[in-house]
Amino acid sequence: MKEQKLQELRALISRHKRWDGIFAVIGLAAMLVGMITLFALFVDLLIDGAPQLTWDFFTSFPSRRASSAGILSAWVGSTLVMLVTALAGVPLGVAAGVYLEEYAPRNWMTDLIEINVTNLAGVPSIVYGLLALGLFVYQLNLGHSIIAAGLTLGLLILPVVIVATREAIRSVPGVIREAAYALGATKWQCVSHHVLPYSTAGILTGVIIGMARAIGETAPLITIGALTFIAFLPPAPLTGEPPAGLFDWLFAPFTVLPIQMFNWLSRPQAAFINNAAATGVVIIVMTLAMNAVAIVIRYRYRKRIKW
Repeated sequence: MKEQKLQELRALISRHKRWDGIFAVIGLAAMLVGMITLFALFVDLLIDGAPQLTWDFFTSFPSRRASSAGILSAWVGSTLVMLVTALAGVPLGVAAGVYLEEYAPRNWMTDLIEINVTNLAGVPSIVYGLLALGLFVYQLNLGHSIIAAGLTLGLLILPVVIVATREAIRSVPGVIREAAYALGATKWQCVSHHVLPYSTAGILTGVIIGMARAIGETAPLITIGALTFIAFLPPAPLTGEPPAGLFDWLFAPFTVLPIQMFNWLSRPQAAFINNAAATGVVIIVMTLAMNAVAIVIRYRYRKRIKW
C-alpha cells in the first residue's frame, strides 16, 4: 500500500515537472517572438533610414523637399514636452503614491481611489487627449502649446508613476519602519529617511518607463492640436527683439518626433519614407536609451541596499 502511494507521489511530481518544462518552452517562445519581431522591424527601419541619419538631418527644419528635410523642430519639441511632462507628472505621482501607501486611512474611499488609479493606467491615450482638449486648451486657455502637451502627457504617466511608487514602497520591509519608530522617529522622518531612499530605484524605474511611453505617444498630442509642419523653434529666454520672457517657450506651438514621422508617412513621395524611417530609428534609440538608464539606476541603487 505504501509502495503504491509512493509510486503515485512520484508520478505526480514527474507530471508537474513535465508541465513546468512545457510552460518554460512556451514562455521562451513567446519572448523570442516579441524580440525577433522588434529586431526585424528595427533592422528594416535602419536599412531604410540609415543614409538619412546625418548631422544636417538633426539640424534642419522640415521641408517640402525630402533631401533637405530634417527633425530639428521635432526633437527640440519632444525634449521640451518631456521636460514639462516630468515636472508635472513625477512630483505629483510620487507624492500621491507615498500618501496612498503610508498616510491614507484604510476605508472605502481609499479603496475607490486605488481602484480608479489602477484602471486609469490602462485607459487609451486618446481619452487623455480629449480630456486635455477640454480642460487645458478650452477651459484654461493654454492653447495648442508646449505646456498643454506636457500637462497632457503628465496626466498620461501619472497612474504609472503612482503604481510604480506604491509597489516600490511596499517592497521595503516592515522591520525598517518598526526600527525607526522604536528610535522615536516621526512618520515623516521614517518615510523621508528610510522608506523613500530604499524605494528610490523602483520609483525611478517606473518614472523612466512612463517617460519612455510618453515620448512615443501621438494620439493625445494630435487631439490637442500639435502642428504637423513647423519651421521655427520656441523662443529662447531673454533672446530676440523685444527679449522673450523666461517662460514664453511654454506657450509656443510645437511638434514632436512621432507627429513628424506620421506627417512624412502621409506624403505621396517615396523619398519621405526614408526620412520617416530615420525618425523611427531616433525614437527607438531614445526609448531604448531611457530603458537602459532605468536598468542601470536599478542596479546601482540595489547594490547600495543592505538589509
